[in-house]
Amino acid sequence: MNEIAYVIIRLAISLIGILQLAMFVRAILSWIPGADENRFGDFLYALTEPFIVPVRAILDRIPFFQGFPLDMSFFFTFILLSILSTILGGL
Repeated sequence: MNEIAYVIIRLAISLIGILQLAMFVRAILSWIPGADENRFGDFLYALTEPFIVPVRAILDRIPFFQGFPLDMSFFFTFILLSILSTILGGL
């Protein structure tokens, strides 16, 4: 693999890690009343929501997940990012 491809893959893995960290912090803040209602919470929402929305749209079509008490789209997005990072790491 040439150096440019290596750098791009490492950059993508790093960005995925940052996104996962942002999702984790967003989840923790959601457990604290009022903690996510500030600029930092808005930033985390704006950063992570574009990745969660497509997964949520897919899960909303599956009857099992309709009315589910947990936001499974958040969980599945995190898992999909982990799988993508693993695949990129193996290249």
